[in-house]
Amino acid sequence: MTTRPQTSRRIRANNDAQHRHPRWVVLVALSILFGTTGHALAQTGTTDAVVLPTPLHIAQLVELARSRRAEVEVGRARLAAAQQRTHIVSALDDPMIMPALNHLPFTLHGADVSVVVEQRFPLSRLRGYRERSAQANARRLTADVDRVRLDVVLEAVDAYWMLYEQRALLRVVAEQLALARVLVAAAAGRYASGTSAQPDVLRAEIELARLQGRERALVARTRAAEAMLNASLARAAEEPVPELAEAPILTEPPALATLRKQAFALRPELLAGQEEISGAEADVEVMRAMTKPMAFVRTGPAYSMAGGWGLMAMVGVSVPLFVQKNRATIAEAKSMANMAHADLRAMRNMIQGTVAGAREELIAARTSALVLREDVLPRARLAIDAVTAAYSSGTLPMVSALDAARALWDTQEELVMAEVTLGLRWARLGRAVGRFDSETL
Repeated sequence: MTTRPQTSRRIRANNDAQHRHPRWVVLVALSILFGTTGHALAQTGTTDAVVLPTPLHIAQLVELARSRRAEVEVGRARLAAAQQRTHIVSALDDPMIMPALNHLPFTLHGADVSVVVEQRFPLSRLRGYRERSAQANARRLTADVDRVRLDVVLEAVDAYWMLYEQRALLRVVAEQLALARVLVAAAAGRYASGTSAQPDVLRAEIELARLQGRERALVARTRAAEAMLNASLARAAEEPVPELAEAPILTEPPALATLRKQAFALRPELLAGQEEISGAEADVEVMRAMTKPMAFVRTGPAYSMAGGWGLMAMVGVSVPLFVQKNRATIAEAKSMANMAHADLRAMRNMIQGTVAGAREELIAARTSALVLREDVLPRARLAIDAVTAAYSSGTLPMVSALDAARALWDTQEELVMAEVTLGLRWARLGRAVGRFDSETL
């Protein structure tokens, strides 16, 4: 018997907001993947239509992702198989029935025959140690199912905020188009009255055309985001998605000590690491037990020409002579147990760093969103109102009006990005802690 392979797990950092490519590039690329997957699932009949509630809350999204994603079913099936393993490894070897022709004279006058039943069994607690190792592995896979649930929920929440971003940008662009039409009308009025040149009208029309093109592109990106959200809920890509109910949480996150304590208690990776240690220590005992003798018993009816029917019995014991090999297997198992202990310590250290980093990133995103919403955007709106009135009265040139309009538009889009980043940071904090609820979404 060889030791069960042990896998060293590491907590990988999430670089969701600091990527080098624009978010919409990732959105379109992933939507192609998810859209193809959703179409294939729809063709094979593995997705069933489900009507999403209107409006869609994140709490409802979380429950749907947990209950519908096939990855969770894969983990459950793996767990069910591992639970059966405990019965397999703790059972005795199957008995052997061996009919034998012990002696057949050349004269063919009679024969000596026997039917032997052989049963092997260990003279140590080998079966109990194997059962302990299998039970630890089953508990580890239970924690792994919880990890998969967290991952699929995080994917669904990410898709939620991507769709929130595209729909929010569509609303912003609609507002920008209204302002651009006001500027075009004002420029046309001044040009008609002879107080402005035709280039002012062309500049305003250029901005209007640019925004109209952007609106058409955002419509396509919104469909891509809807396909991603549907795929994250195991729905067909073309299914309609209702309005989204949630806005990013602007409250302060809990204290770091509280979050760290929750993470140490809830993270399934830590629970799996603890069971990894239990299984490795049981494997050490398995290797030690395998150095003990194995016994077998043979018995059964026998017939001889001289004495007739009788009973045959035999008892045997294996002799573990290869000491160096036995010592090597025990040392190997101990090394794997030491690795499991070190892996758990590394995970605890990485998790507390991840929680602290996620909390600080959330605070930074919250600060940006609050500043943009409460300070920058109101000033930009006041500025555009004043500039528009001044341009209409002929006291300011078109370039000043366009500069003020672009400042407002940039601020509006920056606020949408900041809100989306804040929502994603809450989701990352929830994943780092190991739970998704009203306090981490």
